[in-house]
Amino acid sequence: MVGVRVDLLTREYPPHVYGGAGVHVTELARVLRQSIEVRVRCLDGPRDEPGVTGYTEPENLSALHPVLGTFGADLQMAGDVGADGGADIVHSHTWYANLAGHLASRLYGIPHVISAHSLEPLRPWKAEQLGGGYALSWWAEQTAYESAEAIIAVSAGMRDDVLRCYPNVDPRRVHVVHNGIDLDAWRRPSGEAVLAADRVVRRLGIDPARPSVVFVGRITRQKGLPYLLRAAEQLPREVQLVICAGAPDTLKIAAEVAGLVAKLRESREGVVWIDQMLPRDELIAVLSAGTVFACPSIYEPLGIVNLEAMACGVPVVGTATGGIPEVVVDGETGLLVPIDQVRDGTGTPVHPDAFIADLAAALTDAVSNPARAAAWGAAARRRVEDHFSWGAIAERTLAIYHSVLPRRA
Repeated sequence: MVGVRVDLLTREYPPHVYGGAGVHVTELARVLRQSIEVRVRCLDGPRDEPGVTGYTEPENLSALHPVLGTFGADLQMAGDVGADGGADIVHSHTWYANLAGHLASRLYGIPHVISAHSLEPLRPWKAEQLGGGYALSWWAEQTAYESAEAIIAVSAGMRDDVLRCYPNVDPRRVHVVHNGIDLDAWRRPSGEAVLAADRVVRRLGIDPARPSVVFVGRITRQKGLPYLLRAAEQLPREVQLVICAGAPDTLKIAAEVAGLVAKLRESREGVVWIDQMLPRDELIAVLSAGTVFACPSIYEPLGIVNLEAMACGVPVVGTATGGIPEVVVDGETGLLVPIDQVRDGTGTPVHPDAFIADLAAALTDAVSNPARAAAWGAAARRRVEDHFSWGAIAERTLAIYHSVLPRRA
């Protein structure tokens, strides 16, 4: 595909990365640049990196509503796709940039590819955060999905969700390409790095000699952190709970999590809450010190954070929902926790107490046998090496690009 240029449109890009979509775009841009020309267009202000343009939401629109500010930046982004000879393909990520991709496609007559990291209809709690703007984010996503030449779902579960939420989408246009992991960047410390990692975890208040359950994620409804905090009440007394969690969606859920942490600390020691984003080397140290990684999500299209933990040789106890069962092999790289969910788009457990009890039982089982947990962790590392390398993901993405280009030739 010599001479082809793709413009990646995204909200998140370093140094402003908040979740899995931002990690995905960062790594995808890196590997695609080895084969084609890539330009990244992102939100959250200007960037210095060559080939990357950052946009700031117009203040007059943001003052009216944050979603209108996002749309204002999308208009600028869409216009710039045609600059300097113009892109051959536009590839957008999340609703924050889907509108820009749709408009650029129509404006310049180029194919639009979407990566489906999540879906607005399956995140109704965002109405707490966006108010009426949630209807606009949903509209922008639906409009883009129904018109895109290709949609890349990050899991088979995500593909099913796309077709269920947007039945007007042609199933032939929805492809599965899993998220990936940088295998060199994410690995358990070795050699001299072991001592440095030990200093990091001790400084953060973690006792590396004790078993621990680690959680990493944003404080949002979909990540299920309140369920984990309630399940932790049932863990053996010697087990630590290490929570790397920040960036709450709303003040309401921030207060809920803070209250649950305070209550948990009243009844047990070893509850460590790290509320700032750690540098990668420190996060690797925390993950590698864990006995098991917990992913209590009630909505998770795939979960890059699970891949990061597995790459560090840590087994995962995760909810059997979304794309998690495509990553975690039950009884081999960790354990899957069954969940019966309400069919209203929220993902809420039908029986919350039963889900919490099952989560607690699975975590207790995982930490109760350190030798088995270590074996599961080694198997987890092998699994990500075999199935989730970015090189393979780049090849599949390029094949999709190639398939849509003739349609507009």
